[in-house]
Amino acid sequence: MDISSGSIAIFVKNIKVSKEFYHDLLGLPVYLDFGKNVIFKAGLAIWEIQDSHIIPSILGSDNIKNKSCNRFELYFESGNLEAVFKILKSNHVRFVHEIHEEPWGQKTIRFFDPDHHLIEIGESMRIFVNRFYEQGLSVEQVAKRTSVPVDEVARLVKSF
Repeated sequence: MDISSGSIAIFVKNIKVSKEFYHDLLGLPVYLDFGKNVIFKAGLAIWEIQDSHIIPSILGSDNIKNKSCNRFELYFESGNLEAVFKILKSNHVRFVHEIHEEPWGQKTIRFFDPDHHLIEIGESMRIFVNRFYEQGLSVEQVAKRTSVPVDEVARLVKSF
């Protein structure tokens, strides 16, 4: 199966308060800041999930806000999400959702491990950014579509 480690995503109630805690107090350097999703260089991500997102829309908003369940997810990336999906499906994994395109354009799948921990596998940023670039969008248009900074899009496109 083609997956690599991505990060641990912690769902937070208030992104501003949590960013101040992890960045200002603990000193974790920010790698990328998407507003409601902040990724630190240490491999940790904090995410203020909106009720309209696919996770609370399927699992229920109360389950995401409840401190006792589904407050984090293990995140991995894959260069071939469709192949990973087929393997998981053939092994009767319990899905939260099958392949889904997120509002920022990344394709993801979410499912539970045997202990009901939430796991996400998504296209790598390099893959989904280049998918839009190969569709004819300029670097600036890809940045606007995906919320990935222009300089990061240019770097990803150049490395593809």
